[in-house]
Amino acid sequence: MTLEDYANFSNYAIASATAVLALAWLASVAQWAFGSKAVRAKDASPVAEPVLVGAGASGASGASADTGDSDGALAEERSDLSGRISLSLTILALGILLAGVVTRGLAAERVPWGNMYEFAMTGISVVLVGYLAMVFWMRIDWLAPLVLGFSVVMLGLSMTVYVPAGPLVPALDSYWLVIHVAAAIIAGAGFLIGAGASILYLVKSRAEAAPGGPKGYLSRLPRAAAMDQLAYRVTAFSFPVWTFAALISGPIWAEHAWGRPWGWDPKEVWAFITWVAYAGYLHARATAGWKGKAAAILALVAFTTFLFSFVGVNLFFPGLHSYAK
Repeated sequence: MTLEDYANFSNYAIASATAVLALAWLASVAQWAFGSKAVRAKDASPVAEPVLVGAGASGASGASADTGDSDGALAEERSDLSGRISLSLTILALGILLAGVVTRGLAAERVPWGNMYEFAMTGISVVLVGYLAMVFWMRIDWLAPLVLGFSVVMLGLSMTVYVPAGPLVPALDSYWLVIHVAAAIIAGAGFLIGAGASILYLVKSRAEAAPGGPKGYLSRLPRAAAMDQLAYRVTAFSFPVWTFAALISGPIWAEHAWGRPWGWDPKEVWAFITWVAYAGYLHARATAGWKGKAAAILALVAFTTFLFSFVGVNLFFPGLHSYAK
């Protein structure tokens, strides 16, 4: 195959992976919908009235209960099937996406993360690898609608800033590209999963505090405290990786490329802001005992700064990193 063939195959693979991932997201939403219906049917099924005199009344009550149980069982079965379909499609999408990433690298004759388009497709690949590993290890498939939905949106948006495969600009042509960006991608994947857990924590904790407790599919999700703990653990893992990417490997590469380790370029500033935000989150939890709503909101603010450093800075702030578009 020629370099052009590799590039074309990669483009088709990325587009196909995005479509398959969108189907996986729809299946995960269906899993939530059927699961909610199953819970409602289960809650409504034991509606047998006090025993009335006469066989007719008793028979009607039994038929009503049987119907409720039947509807609940059918909804439960459909929810499980939708979950299996979503997981299978996610694995398929990851395989296609990895093929697109590899062939993009072959077409460009370098590592495939030299611009926003490549960073997004490689980053989402890492997100899906981490997510699937945690699904089989920790059963976090309840995060599917958020993780898959975000992945579809990012892949779709990345196509709007598509850059043909080609050589790197001189400042990027360094082995530090592999080290620095790979660390940033791994950290970003962890931040995304942590943000998803924080979002659902806020929803579940509010439902737990409401009269009657969580209803519908929310009742099938883990306890809010477990979600909060997951968000903390994933962020605690990702933060040292981001520290290495933003404050160690980045300045070393900048010294090699531009003759100075730090110059307050917009990308550098926002990477540092992200580091401060996550450092504040972890520090607050470790020293002030922050948990719950305040910690989750701070985690989401930190993730917003990460997203802005990746997307907003490239699009809206000219600087030495502008070639990363």
